[in-house]
Amino acid sequence: MSISLPPGGILIGLGTDVIEVERIRGVLERQGERFLQRVFTDEERAYCSGMKYPHKHYAARFAAKEAVSKCFSTGIGAELGWRSVSIYHGERHQPLVRLDAQGEALLRQVGATHVHVSLSHTDTVAMAVAALVRA
Repeated sequence: MSISLPPGGILIGLGTDVIEVERIRGVLERQGERFLQRVFTDEERAYCSGMKYPHKHYAARFAAKEAVSKCFSTGIGAELGWRSVSIYHGERHQPLVRLDAQGEALLRQVGATHVHVSLSHTDTVAMAVAALVRA
């Protein structure tokens, strides 16, 4: 079996985020669909909702969106929205980043070509690390 890694290159930006899973579970209980629609793409909602403990997966994706926004040094706001970043899975079930048009424009503006992301979660915390790379 041949394994290929994503393209390497020059590191342009790095971001990380950690969040308590319980915080996301609480927001889901209080705000429900309103929160999900505002923060997560249809693709993310479909994936997370199919899991036994959706709040853990939502928490990891929330952390990933924050980590990506930190790579760009923008945070979530006018330049990069919550739904500008979508986390999906590749053929080996590895997490990948899909950017909307606003995110793609920002990627070009900072001179990067790829966004790499790594996610993890336990019962209590979720975290993500993201990197902007120019191949």
